[in-house]
Order: sequence, then structure tokens, then C-alpha cells
Amino acid sequence: MKNPERHLFILLLIVAGGTLALAQGQSSDAPLTLTGTIPMPHIQGRIDHFALGPDGTLFISALGNNTEEVIDLAGGVVGRSIAGIARPQGVAYAPEVKKIFVGSDEGKLYIFDGQWFAQLATIDFGDDVDNLRYDPAAKRLYVGYGEGGIAMVDVTTNQRLTKEFKLGAHPESFQLEKSGPNIYVNLPGLKQVAAINRQTGAITRWPIQEESNFPMALDEADHRLFVVTREPPRLLVLDTGSGHVVATLPCVQDSDDLYYDAARKRIYAVGGEGYISVFQQQDADRYRLLAKIPSQLGGRTAGYFGKLGKGFDRFYVAVPARADHGAEVLIYTIQD
Repeated sequence: MKNPERHLFILLLIVAGGTLALAQGQSSDAPLTLTGTIPMPHIQGRIDHFALGPDGTLFISALGNNTEEVIDLAGGVVGRSIAGIARPQGVAYAPEVKKIFVGSDEGKLYIFDGQWFAQLATIDFGDDVDNLRYDPAAKRLYVGYGEGGIAMVDVTTNQRLTKEFKLGAHPESFQLEKSGPNIYVNLPGLKQVAAINRQTGAITRWPIQEESNFPMALDEADHRLFVVTREPPRLLVLDTGSGHVVATLPCVQDSDDLYYDAARKRIYAVGGEGYISVFQQQDADRYRLLAKIPSQLGGRTAGYFGKLGKGFDRFYVAVPARADHGAEVLIYTIQD
């Protein structure tokens, strides 16, 4: 080590939770580089899922704060805070109808106008409205809720449709095929991944050995499904045709969000352990850990939406408030 004093100084800053130290401690060729933060000093408690909004905004579900945060990405500030939502979890934005949909732990789906943020409607699902996925072709919102259902809402009329899929356990993250009929769903209560044909209603179930399979991402072109488990912390790669696990790799602990970067053939898993696992897809069956990027303890949810406009790709990590630091969003620039 050429300069032990400098490295010791950086280590001490990291232990103290300094985001500056995280940026200095990364090599220039790291796949993710910390390049900024957005303070959220008014936010307390757990932070849940993200969605991209209109005009350079980002929606973040501040579950412990009972608010949906509207982040102005260009200004790097909280532009607005939507109050009165009991423990918000999932969020989706439908640009065709300019509406925001927020699912709450109490079992309600809140629908807001996307411009003025006025509440338009509420649909009561009874319990635990969690992950939301929007299908723009059908103008339909898929809602994971309760003890084992995925329901559908017409985003034009704000009406719940009668057809839904019963799964027998609470659905965590799920992904919609764009060119096919399937919905892939994590069912940690059953230690299963389910594949639902949303045209026929047929459900295929694939058992997994690991427990607590929460986040999920999809590589539809290569017919690969990515699932991260917590016990033990692993990345599983499944063949969407057969459900067979074709690869297993150690992964960050306490992950609640997972993203696939199709342009770079990378997988990003964020975890409350305090770092981001970045995997490189060498081909459909071969993967390797590319890097472990420092974040902060408790940062278990994130947002990645590809290249926005003419700027660089960004990866966003939500970090809850700590004893010595307020809540914030860490901004990483993705390097090729």
C-alpha cells in the first residue's frame, strides 16, 4: 500500500457514513461511480420502491414516512411530497393517462393526477398492495396484493377488473413480458417462482431451494429470469422456458430491488448490507461478479430506467435516515 495514511483516512470516513468517502474509494473503471446525492431530510423510516415519472421526476415510496416523494432529478431536490398515504410500498406512472398509482401496506391503491397530484380515486384490495406493474399496450395496471393475488385495473376508468390470478401466497416482485403473454412472480411464502399466462390464466410453478426470493428482473430476449434470495443471499438465473436454474452466484444481503441492463448485459442488485452487486452476463448461461460497489447500510431499494435523454445512465439508491445523517438518494453514473 503506497499511502497507508490516506487509505486509513478514507476507511474512517466510510465507517462514519460519509458519502464523499464512498466516491473517493471507487476506482475510475468501476461500473458504477457515485456522482451525487439528493437529500431527503424530512423523511423518516423505511423507504420502498421507485418509479419514473414525467418531465425528469422520480417517485419514491417513503413507507415509514407515509408519503410519496416526487424527486426533481434535474434540480437534485425533493419537488413535492404527497401525504396521507398509509405506508406506501409500490408505485407506477401511466404516461398515456398522466396518472400516478401508489399501493399501500394497508391494502389500498391510491390514484393521483400526474400533473396537480390531486387524488382521483382509491381502490381497496383489503391487504398489502405491494408491487405494481403497468402494461402500456393494454392500458392496464397489474397489482400484487394480499395473501396471493394479482389483480388488474383499467387505468383509463380507474376500475378494478373482475379477472385476476390467485397464487396461494403473497406475490413479491413480478415482471411482465412485452412480446409474450407471461407474468413471472416471486412467491417467497411457497419458495416458488410462478409463470402466469395472462391470456389463458394457466399457472406454472417452479420450486427453488433458497428462501426469501424478493426482487426479480427479466432478460426477455435471452429467455432468462433473475431472482435474488436472502437466505442465503444468492442471484439465481432461471430459464423462462423450463424454470431450470442455470446459474447461482453469491450476492449482496437484504436486497429488495434488482435491475437488468440490456445494453451492457449487466445485472444490478442493491442490498441493505451496504453495497451493490454488479454482475456481468457473458452469455445466457454464464455470469460473473463484476464489482461490489459501496452504498450505505439500509439502502435496499433502487431505481434504474436506462438512458434518460442525452445524459449518462444513472442508478439511484434510497438510503433511510441514520442517527448521524438524514435520508438521501445516492446517484451513481453507469460506466461502459
